[in-house]
Amino acid sequence: MAGTARRRDGHVTQERMLEEAMAAIAEDGLASLTMSALAERLGTSGGHILYYFGSKDLLLLAALRWSEAALAEERRALLGRRAAAERKLDLFLKLYLPRGPRDPRWTLWIELWARAAGNDALREAQVELDRGWQEDLEALLATGVARKRFAPLDTATRASELLALLDGLSTRVVLGQDAGAALEVARSAAGTLIPPYVPEDGGGR
Repeated sequence: MAGTARRRDGHVTQERMLEEAMAAIAEDGLASLTMSALAERLGTSGGHILYYFGSKDLLLLAALRWSEAALAEERRALLGRRAAAERKLDLFLKLYLPRGPRDPRWTLWIELWARAAGNDALREAQVELDRGWQEDLEALLATGVARKRFAPLDTATRASELLALLDGLSTRVVLGQDAGAALEVARSAAGTLIPPYVPEDGGGR
């Protein structure tokens, strides 16, 4: 592990630190992630990690931002696909929900929620990251409405409602609920919140 973590100059890159932090959280949970444990996994020193991130809180925030940046790229690709709006919405739900109880991204999100109330930097980060999901879901719904795949609706409100529901389902998955069952609930809720377009004459699409 340490051999692949180092550059030729002997230093561990910031991205490699974040990758390994996420892997450690997935394997052993957040409580087991310490600077010294992460340094040992990487074959470097705790001081080297602190040099880049300053504290464990800032490391965790950077790891979450890094993970969310990758998902933002996936969302952009999803929105640009040549697929029906219903299909895109289903893929959006899958992308948002955790893969299982050990999903490191969602472990970090729950930790962020717990700490954000007393930390301005964390609260601002939460708002910023949430905004990306909200705006992309609004765009997806607006396109679906324009193309008469979804019924006319308030895209901002419906996107906010669906994301709130997904947050609740995601928390349940992290606590042990089956991820597949959560996805089915999300699909059912999405069908209710975002009904299909029905022509005025009642005919087919």
